[in-house]
Amino acid sequence: MELNIKNKRNKSNKPSGHEQVLEFLEKLEHPLKPEIEEVRKIILNSNNRISEHIKWNAPSFCVNNKDRITFNFHGKEGFRLVFHCGSKKTEYANKGPLLKDDTGLLDWVTGERATLTFTSARDVEDKKSKLIEVVSKWIEVTKDI
Repeated sequence: MELNIKNKRNKSNKPSGHEQVLEFLEKLEHPLKPEIEEVRKIILNSNNRISEHIKWNAPSFCVNNKDRITFNFHGKEGFRLVFHCGSKKTEYANKGPLLKDDTGLLDWVTGERATLTFTSARDVEDKKSKLIEVVSKWIEVTKDI
């Protein structure tokens, strides 16, 4: 599987977002680390506009330098992806979900924030095609927010 990587080392010689994520994952101790790495690959390959960096002490995926999907490693039952519109509340927070989720994968927290939980390698495999669909829809619906 070939990764879509948009980040390159910048002029100040600071690690690129991609390099930040690789360094983070190298040090990550998590019982589902291979599954986390697989979900990362799925997301990066789902849309050629996606870049990555570290936000909230976890890998985060951006479009046009705006965070849209971020890993969350807290909790005992696996790990989550948080689908969001950045750290500030938007006008969509108190409205219905930003998109119609035909996959049934998303658990809505607010109209602009949802989570998706993974608990095992089998769970990642079972959700793979629907994850690609949800990521694509989320990127499209939030691109101008």
